[in-house]
Amino acid sequence: MSFRIRRVLMSTPLIAIFEFFLMKYLFLLFGGLNDLYLLLLTVLFVLLNTVPMFFEEKKSRFITRALDEISGFWIWMSLFFFFDILFIYIIGTFIEIPFYIIVALLLLVPIITIYSYWHAHRIIIHEKTIELDKINQDINIVHLSDVHFGAIRHKKIILDLRDKLNELSTTCDLAIISGDFADGSCVVEADDFLPLKDVNIPIVFTAGNHDFYPGIENVYKACRKAGIIILDNEGMEFNDLNIFGLTYSFGEIETVSLDDLKSFIKEYKVNIINFHVPQNWEVFSSLGFDIQLSGHTHGGQFYPVVWIGNLIMYNMGLFKKSIGGKDRYLHVTTGVGSMDYPFRWGTDSELVILKLRKKN
Repeated sequence: MSFRIRRVLMSTPLIAIFEFFLMKYLFLLFGGLNDLYLLLLTVLFVLLNTVPMFFEEKKSRFITRALDEISGFWIWMSLFFFFDILFIYIIGTFIEIPFYIIVALLLLVPIITIYSYWHAHRIIIHEKTIELDKINQDINIVHLSDVHFGAIRHKKIILDLRDKLNELSTTCDLAIISGDFADGSCVVEADDFLPLKDVNIPIVFTAGNHDFYPGIENVYKACRKAGIIILDNEGMEFNDLNIFGLTYSFGEIETVSLDDLKSFIKEYKVNIINFHVPQNWEVFSSLGFDIQLSGHTHGGQFYPVVWIGNLIMYNMGLFKKSIGGKDRYLHVTTGVGSMDYPFRWGTDSELVILKLRKKN
């Protein structure tokens, strides 16, 4: 049984209780519904949320992917219906809310859902400039992360990614993926990433946590067949760049020591560490890495999580700090895909062109 299936099954009882009471109070706004019918609706939702994933783990099919997406739609809407209903009942204890206002507030949920779905499927191009001493020629890197190829975001996201990268291939030199190419919600077949073989610039990939859920060797096999360069706790040189791919470690997976990372540094080159999570930036910088490329956060993916993420961590964007007497950079991309549910509200599905330039 995969990590994702265990995670979903463990959370299902709590989600079922949440859904039962959410629907109960939602229907009470319109006169109520018998608890037996509410129980049947809850069981139907539980089956919709769990059964398809067992099939997707063995073989991905259109029907089970569609059911997974329907489940994702309802869970997304449930979250916003919860905030809606909470607001209505709290305000309703002080003043009487006209029925048409209640209906309008509830209609906001499908409107936000439609917008968020559309927005999550648009890949936006952003550009940022990094100034460095140790660079002799302009280099443009396409930084991306968190494609989350899976049951919901399946082959279309790979085709869209291929098309966008080829659009950028005339002005960019290299693409770097900071983990979570797959998300573990479906099996990864050897041909799944094959469209990326048509991209006209090198693509470098280092695994994140989700890449292990469908089997890391399955992900690596699909990458190799697509001509993607895998940096699994190893490095490569590219023009003035010295790039190390630090694979995500769960603790039981052997990782690289700080001494090994330090020995990788080449003072005459721009040293880049590709690491899925935006952590240990100060440590890596003290070792001599000029740039850290990360993802993982999705920028929070939607409000209000976006605001919380911005307060407590390096959530998204380009960060600059003087460490060891030199300017060091951390770039955290919001990612291309989406976690579990194909929606974004407050963040972009993005590719970021990092323009590496000589410092004046």
